[in-house]
This record gives sequence, structure tokens and C-alpha cells, in this order.
Amino acid sequence: QVQLVESGGGLVQAGGSLRLSCAASGRTFVEYIMGWFRQAPGKEREFVAGISRSGRTTPYAGSVKGRFTISRDNAKNTGYLQMDSLKPEDTAVYYCAADVTRTWVTTSRDEYDYWGQGTQVTVSS
Repeated sequence: QVQLVESGGGLVQAGGSLRLSCAASGRTFVEYIMGWFRQAPGKEREFVAGISRSGRTTPYAGSVKGRFTISRDNAKNTGYLQMDSLKPEDTAVYYCAADVTRTWVTTSRDEYDYWGQGTQVTVSS
């Protein structure tokens, strides 16, 4: 079992920054892939970024590439999503997720085994 708790969401103006955190517990953190997803009202949950166990592989969705940075601190059992140059279209509930099965980063939400409760990010224009 893995428990994930997100924090760091909030309201920010367009062009601003936020850093989301995902605190993990229940299983050795370095053993699983981490991903960030988001879901806007009326839309499906979509992949934002993922990170391998070592942190060396970090795929991004095209819409956030160059603006968002995913990272992890295995010593602190915590993952992060640094979001810069935020746009109103980034408004969504952001979720972190853990894949305890694969050894490569997948962008498919169906492949992730555990999810946090989500944190709201609202970007005003």
C-alpha cells in the first residue's frame, strides 16, 4: 500500500509560479514511478509529468514542457512539481500517482496504482 498526500495548490495570477508537493508513505519510495496528472472541470484526467525511480527520466505533456519541472527527493519520500509561467488553462485539480508495477515511466493514468486526493490549482487571467 502507498499513501500519497498532495499540497501546495492555490490561486495564482497568470505568469506566476507554484510548487506542488506529494508526500508518500507506506512503501519504500524509491521503488516506484511517480506521476502528476490534472483534471479540469468537464475534462478527463490527463498526464502532466512523470519521473523514474532514479529521477533521470522525466517525460512531460507537450502543453507544460518548458514550464513545469518534476523532481523527487527519495531521502524525504517526496515528489515535487514546480510550475512556472502558469496560464489560465492550467487551472485544474492536480493529482500525484504511484506506479509500483513498471520500471519505466508511463503516461497512461490506467497504469498507476495509487492516487492522492488532489490539490486545486487556479490561475487567474
